[in-house]
Amino acid sequence: MTERIHLGKRVPEIYQAMAKLQAEVEKAAANAGVEQKLLELVKMRASQINHCAFCLDMHSHDAVQQGESPRRLYVLEGWRETELFTEQERAALALTEAMTNVATLHDVPDDVYEEATRVFDEAQYRAVAWEIIAINSWNRMCVTSHAPLPERAE
Repeated sequence: MTERIHLGKRVPEIYQAMAKLQAEVEKAAANAGVEQKLLELVKMRASQINHCAFCLDMHSHDAVQQGESPRRLYVLEGWRETELFTEQERAALALTEAMTNVATLHDVPDDVYEEATRVFDEAQYRAVAWEIIAINSWNRMCVTSHAPLPERAE
């Protein structure tokens, strides 16, 4: 793979602003009662769609550290075909797919929005939506930069 300019290394102010955004999103989610495990599923699903290996590696590791089942991570791409995900998780995953694919869909479909706002209160919905916005930004930075995977003990 061609080595590329890493967008975060030479403009640390912008990278730090993204990190601050991420911290604020996580804080808002915690304050709204959105579980970290659900956020990790959102990050994983967006990263699958965006083909971001760096983020998939990071968030699968983080999800397992949060107590997520490897089995659920293995079948995440086919979440609609299983009963392994809760009603809130399913709504968050559908919203993630719609927001991540907005260039193709041209909108978040009403049924996806209605289901998300049915199972999440307003603060929770905002937190999940902002998480989707944040992870899509991270994905674009890492994919564009060809961010290498960190060394990990297997």
